Amino acid sequence: MTGISRILHASFIVSDTQQSLVFYQQLLGLELDPGRPDLGYPGAWLNIGKEQIHLLELPNLDPVTGRPEHGGRDRHLAVQLDSIADLKQKLSGENIAYTESKSGRKALFCRDPDGNALEFIEST
Repeated sequence: MTGISRILHASFIVSDTQQSLVFYQQLLGLELDPGRPDLGYPGAWLNIGKEQIHLLELPNLDPVTGRPEHGGRDRHLAVQLDSIADLKQKLSGENIAYTESKSGRKALFCRDPDGNALEFIEST
């Protein structure tokens, strides 16, 4: 056993940090961490409790088209939230496609502007 105890952050490659911040800050309500140092490329750190999402504005070598429609069949980050219904309303209002969990859980999947998949699981 290595003593690994939790995930601290997940990183997503994005094509435009400012466009991504509209999605993550304005739509999802995540807080920008002002402590990100100058790493030599644009990006942002966003807080989710004690964990973070790091946005890296770098050339993307992965295909952003042709990904599975349902994000549960693709690599994704899962986060917990209070209300799936509230998120559905926000996503629908912005014409952002989403799919519901195939497992029967109160969960849905969507993609950010660069095709990164996110899973949102309602807290019970």
